[in-house]
Amino acid sequence: MNNDQIAGKWKQLKGEAKIMWGKLTDDELDIAEGHKDKLAGRIQERYGKTKEEAQREVDDFFSRY
Repeated sequence: MNNDQIAGKWKQLKGEAKIMWGKLTDDELDIAEGHKDKLAGRIQERYGKTKEEAQREVDDFFSRY
């Protein structure tokens, strides 16, 4: 799924992302707007993960949809 497809479905996916990454606020998820890099950056900051770990989680998340 590319960034354009993700952005189009973001409102639907946002709830699932909130469940997966509960520490992220609604504002943080709104700022990410489904962009993989932005979301991975927020996860990295909030959860103290490496860039690679966060990116892998985001890729796994979006591969399900």
